[in-house]
Amino acid sequence: MNGLAAVLVLLGVFWTQSSALDTFVLQEPNNGYVTGTMTIDNENKLAEVHVRSGLYSSDTIFDYSRGYIATRLFSRNACFIMKINKEDIPELEEIGRQAFERQAMRRVYSPNNVWVQFQSGNSMLGNARDWLIYGRPIEQLCSGLPLYQLEETRPQMNVNGCASAGIPSILGMKICERVN
Repeated sequence: MNGLAAVLVLLGVFWTQSSALDTFVLQEPNNGYVTGTMTIDNENKLAEVHVRSGLYSSDTIFDYSRGYIATRLFSRNACFIMKINKEDIPELEEIGRQAFERQAMRRVYSPNNVWVQFQSGNSMLGNARDWLIYGRPIEQLCSGLPLYQLEETRPQMNVNGCASAGIPSILGMKICERVN
């Protein structure tokens, strides 16, 4: 009997450790094509999103422990960083809940959109001080790329110069160049 209890305790420990990461498949709502994946690391308060959609491919890290979002747009060969605004960006648990619901009900499509802008020609390369602020996951994503600070803005009328990123069908990010 004691052996069975020990096995159950060990299984519980392994289950807890393995359930710290949740991975979700992100699909287009209308056609079911897989456009990316999202992994949520509850222990480290991170969400990593990998979108593979041709010109609109991107990698995004939501680092809730540091309070930053970083998006690497492959089409622009640059990284865009913004502070998490709790009024517009859902909590990590909410993102996980919405991803689970989207997988269960594949036809649902009601993304929230966050509109942000950056100033062209106003980039920097990350240094040691920046990486201390942004953290290791964002450093790994953005090291060696120009970094642009993002600011929230209102929805744009002309979206031709905007790039899409974020979490498909959950939280869209529209990244636009500021026009002076």
